[in-house]
Amino acid sequence: MTRMHFVLVPGAGGAGWYWHRVVPLLEAAGHTAVPVDLPADDESAGLPEYAAITLAAARGHDDAVLVGQSLGGFTVPMVAQALGDAGRPPREIVLVNAMIPLPGETPGDWWDNVGQAEARLEAAEQGGWPVEFDLSSYFLHDVDPHVAAAGEQHERAEADAVFGSVCDIRAWPDVPTRVITGADDRFFPLALQQRVARERLGAEPHVVPGGHLVALSQPDVLASALMELS
Repeated sequence: MTRMHFVLVPGAGGAGWYWHRVVPLLEAAGHTAVPVDLPADDESAGLPEYAAITLAAARGHDDAVLVGQSLGGFTVPMVAQALGDAGRPPREIVLVNAMIPLPGETPGDWWDNVGQAEARLEAAEQGGWPVEFDLSSYFLHDVDPHVAAAGEQHERAEADAVFGSVCDIRAWPDVPTRVITGADDRFFPLALQQRVARERLGAEPHVVPGGHLVALSQPDVLASALMELS
């Protein structure tokens, strides 16, 4: 078995807790896994700070797999570049329902650049859920209510700082990259994720059951997908 060191980067809110249902599954299979906790509510912390914290969790591991959920898609390529510059590139990047950045792009610009709002509204009209965003309809619709309730104490508002900070990469890192997409993601609909992955990475997403918070709703499926080497 190929042992891997998973560095799990959460999305907006920065709670490492998001990965709590996936970590034991990876560890039971003989891997190590570090859920990164980020200072999401700190107005002085942007992508450089997020990358530094994530880099510390990955440094020293030749078997590192960098996993970015949603907003975490902006952090992992910066970390991969830093590891590569130090001569120890990660084994792989895995993007999960992620924002896939271009060099120099900010998370704040990403939404309009990829047409997220239009894609979300079109999917809502076709799918029959509310066009107005709310947590229940867009994030928690497929999450067990007990799991969702347990997560309330971990919720943090994402500070504005990160949305104005730049994804400081020269190009997408020369690292094997996989994209995992939840078939039932209402926030970043499947068609949007497929288009962005093809346009920006030339990659075809691996589609799994689950919505935007797939690590909470489908941990077994996601853990199995993460353990598949590209």
